[in-house]
Amino acid sequence: MNLKSISRLVYTFIGIVLLPLLTGAKQPNTYFNREIAAVLRPIIKKQSKWAMKQMPITVAAYPAVRSSGGIHDFYSEGDYWWPDPKDAHAPYIQRDGMSNPTNFVAHRKAMIRFSRIIGGLASAYRLQPDKKYVQQALLHLNAWFVDSTTMMSPNLLYAQAVQGRFTGRGIGIIDTIHLMEVAQGVKVLENDPNFPQSTKEAIHRWFAAYLRWLTEHQYGKDEMNAANNHGTCWVMQVASFASLVKDTALLKMCSERYQQILLPNQMEKDGSFPRELQRTKPFGYSLFNLDAMAMICHILSTADEPLWQHTLSDGRTIKKGIDFMIPYIEDKAKWPYQKDVMYWEQWPIAQPALVFAANAYQDSTYLKLWARLDHNPKEEEVIRNLPIRNPLIWL
Repeated sequence: MNLKSISRLVYTFIGIVLLPLLTGAKQPNTYFNREIAAVLRPIIKKQSKWAMKQMPITVAAYPAVRSSGGIHDFYSEGDYWWPDPKDAHAPYIQRDGMSNPTNFVAHRKAMIRFSRIIGGLASAYRLQPDKKYVQQALLHLNAWFVDSTTMMSPNLLYAQAVQGRFTGRGIGIIDTIHLMEVAQGVKVLENDPNFPQSTKEAIHRWFAAYLRWLTEHQYGKDEMNAANNHGTCWVMQVASFASLVKDTALLKMCSERYQQILLPNQMEKDGSFPRELQRTKPFGYSLFNLDAMAMICHILSTADEPLWQHTLSDGRTIKKGIDFMIPYIEDKAKWPYQKDVMYWEQWPIAQPALVFAANAYQDSTYLKLWARLDHNPKEEEVIRNLPIRNPLIWL
């Protein structure tokens, strides 16, 4: 074995075994770790190569003329809202499940791009710790969270606005699910000696401020109490960001909310999510909500409180939800409900619920199914509903 091969093995050991131990990351079974890394390695190589060439672009680069906020405020418009065909000057009207292609989405796209960059760099760092990944990530992290000329304000006051109706809505909080892999990427990178302590502290302050807004502003409270995937995604986001800043009170609250509110109120006895099945895109929304609940279990499970095993008195568990969807992920033609009005052909993909459930339950059937699905979707709507694209940084 030559020196180059030995160095590669050492870096791999540090990235996958030693570094997670030092940072307190959860350790998957060695077999699953190896198999997951094998599937992701070529994807990570390609993604990190792209990420290394990207320059920072934040919300400040895209002034939103219809926004009631300023240049640092994230702005988006409700996807399913359209001009009234009877009156062009009237407030927009809703067409559930039908995305309006003329709505402002530049800030959302910039955030997704940011998430892809940090996720790709952190994944590459996990495979081979190298300061070049840290230095490139810092360019983007500074632009979004530290530099006063380009940073994003730590709130979502103007997300998913509706022309003639709302300057922003609590429902828009779902847009920042794409900051989850940014936060997780920071957790992977921040203990590297090339990551300045001052930058780490500034990023933590940003996420702490955003958590205060998520939990104290009425928009955040509205989203927390949403009875469908929006309520799930609120808990998922708060858990992710609280994990970064080590807010144990919020982590406990999220765990309790999953056990006492989300699972009991959203899952049917057969493992389905009735509120998602009632939508015009029941297949996509069922997958989305399942992924979010699985991520909550992954982020919040501890030795004392393993949410993957949490079982309600009638037998409902997150595993029952996964097993409900498995036959339709394997063969969508078996789906007994209505087809999604848009993007029916683009689902399923390599759903994160599968890979994290494989790790949690040591189940190779979940892993094999995940491995053979599409890991690189191109459709923007699918990517928008796939905040977890880099499983390696979470393991």
